[in-house]
Amino acid sequence: MTYCIGLKINNGLVFMSDTRTNAGIDNISTFRKMHVWEKPGERVIVIMSAGNLATTQAVVSLLDERVKAAKDRVQTLLETPSMYQTALLVGNTLREVIARSARGGHKAEAFQASLIVGGQIEGSEPRLFMIYPEGNFIESTEDTPFFQIGETKYGKPIIIRAYDPDMSFAETAKLLMVSFDSTLKSNLSVGLPLDMTFYERDSLKVGLRKRIGADDPYYRKISDGWSNALKVAFKSLPDFGYESEAKKNPQR
Repeated sequence: MTYCIGLKINNGLVFMSDTRTNAGIDNISTFRKMHVWEKPGERVIVIMSAGNLATTQAVVSLLDERVKAAKDRVQTLLETPSMYQTALLVGNTLREVIARSARGGHKAEAFQASLIVGGQIEGSEPRLFMIYPEGNFIESTEDTPFFQIGETKYGKPIIIRAYDPDMSFAETAKLLMVSFDSTLKSNLSVGLPLDMTFYERDSLKVGLRKRIGADDPYYRKISDGWSNALKVAFKSLPDFGYESEAKKNPQR
């Protein structure tokens, strides 16, 4: 399992992913799930992955190999004219890898994966997409300004409640830290370290990139602070009127 989120704000895009791919009692594996392609002044593209590890690694390797292969005239991530065409290219590559893996009678479902693709190409707006295993995709909107893949349910409520498009990068980082901390505490299959990448609108270059480990002082402060804040908020809520309700509704 994994947890990745891409979020769009007025200032740009923020991406965050965990790195755990296995969580048995004596078998914990770590792999990078966030990959960045950059052509400063022209484009920045970020891809995050969840699902079958062999599939996602094959997709990333194929995309990267085609960027580096000068004689291969297949359109590459550094040549697509728009982010829509970028999402189309990534979706086609994902479908190609799954179809190849499923040859010989294997079920395609065993090789499924999902991707988040975001970035900006010169002359267009920053855009964010979620790509399904079938290769088709949807784009973020004002109503759906973020995408999650992997273990999404534990970290989603705080984002829905606290998200604001006018948030600063600092506030967005805090929001995503809380979302991930809630997920880490609820599901062993999501784990540290975390990768975070910021992209500032119209900069056409990668912003801050950071790996967050268990000993990161800011993460520890957020984790402990959020736990304490929840306890305080819980205690501040009014108690249920048990005695008065019992008198109104006596047991028969």
